[in-house]
Amino acid sequence: MSLLDPKSWQPHPLSGPEYAVTEPATGDTLATVTLAGAEDVERSAAAARAAQTEWARLPHFVRAGVLRKAGDLFSAHADELREWLVRESGSIPGKADFELHVAAQECYEAAALASRPAGQVLPSEAPRLSYTRRIPVGVVGVIAPFNAPLILSIRSVAPALALGNAVILKPDPRTAVCGGLSLAAVLAEAGLPEGLFHVLPGGPDVGQALVADPRVPVISFTGSTAAGRAVGEAAGRHLKRAHLELGGNSALIVLEDADIEAVISTAAWGSFFHQGQICMTTGRHLVHDSLYEEYVERLAAKADSLAVGDPNREQVHLGPIIDDNQLAKVRGLVEASTAQGAKLAAGGTHEKLFYRPTVLAGLDDTMPAYAEEVFGPVAPVRSFSTVDEAAALAAAGPYGLSLGIVTGDAARGLDLAERIPTGIVHINDQTVNDEAVAPFGGIAASGTGARFGGEANVEAFTDVRWTTVRADVATYPF
Repeated sequence: MSLLDPKSWQPHPLSGPEYAVTEPATGDTLATVTLAGAEDVERSAAAARAAQTEWARLPHFVRAGVLRKAGDLFSAHADELREWLVRESGSIPGKADFELHVAAQECYEAAALASRPAGQVLPSEAPRLSYTRRIPVGVVGVIAPFNAPLILSIRSVAPALALGNAVILKPDPRTAVCGGLSLAAVLAEAGLPEGLFHVLPGGPDVGQALVADPRVPVISFTGSTAAGRAVGEAAGRHLKRAHLELGGNSALIVLEDADIEAVISTAAWGSFFHQGQICMTTGRHLVHDSLYEEYVERLAAKADSLAVGDPNREQVHLGPIIDDNQLAKVRGLVEASTAQGAKLAAGGTHEKLFYRPTVLAGLDDTMPAYAEEVFGPVAPVRSFSTVDEAAALAAAGPYGLSLGIVTGDAARGLDLAERIPTGIVHINDQTVNDEAVAPFGGIAASGTGARFGGEANVEAFTDVRWTTVRADVATYPF
């Protein structure tokens, strides 16, 4: 596998234009790939459908073997893949290593799905064998974003393949290599038969064609809430399932008995990890009155101490924002909030795409950086006086993805969590966590629930078929 020639990972010519994959930190062109057009979806869907039938008939251990080898290859090619993650997505090396670790684990966990029990024997009123069986849906469409490109692709690709499906992946063009074409290279080297996996980097027209194609009954989408609504609405018109993992504005609640010395590192990580470009990012810090002033001061000092720069050329804590459009959004939300009276305690400046970690204080419900998903390295801090107020603040707003609660009494934290609607809860930790074995997803504007990871993969990528068998032909009154 040569990572120096991504074009070699596109074995079939696509119909779209050439696209320069650039390095956000420098603006340099890393590679040139060909984008897909809507017509490529039709070709890929036909090929995937034709290949899937034989793949599903193979013994389970054959499919499992391919996924296990793919997991090994993510480790074997870690040095090459790490460089792509750092340069193409702006990840610091530690974040890239985390993605590679999770990618390997996703493959190993997916391999285990291939041999899990596939159904149940049911009681029946008639003299017959009655049972259910999980069967592959056929072809799965995966639409993945730029921010954790490897994880957010492989977490759907690997289990879908292991359960007997073919997959068409549309990665974000900005991370077409580390979020798409690298998976094709790894899976080909692992022995995946041709025709089962198609990578179609492209724009919204490709996503729309994927959702509309009748040969693709399931769509696995990760991205913004606005785009997710469009995908869900289109999928509904075509009577197909859409598993949606969307945005968030997750709260970290710091109760009065929290160890403030320990919590600042946790809080900074929650808001500034990967420049805040994570769906689970801590978007609201809710801090008890008794700790508020010290918390803002300490978090601002932590933000000021963090190094921001090119993660490929120097040791830094934060790399670049993905592109100018995202930078403009982050800057606009911060400036609109300070114009309304929010206090800028740290940051708020940038050089090119390198935005300083930012701490805002004195916020209320109307300020955009508090009320909206920023998707940048911004930590809005707000005080509360009672647990009831903290619960109300955390529950407010349209999202429900992740929640962190820091307290000296874990049982008290669990009790508080029961009052706040959310898909994920972490007691004495920040909001950004992920494991291949865990179901993942949010509620309300954050998505359609835990449809990724662990046991959720079986439901996501299979259908239930009821079958009955009689020894003799059934007879009826007429």
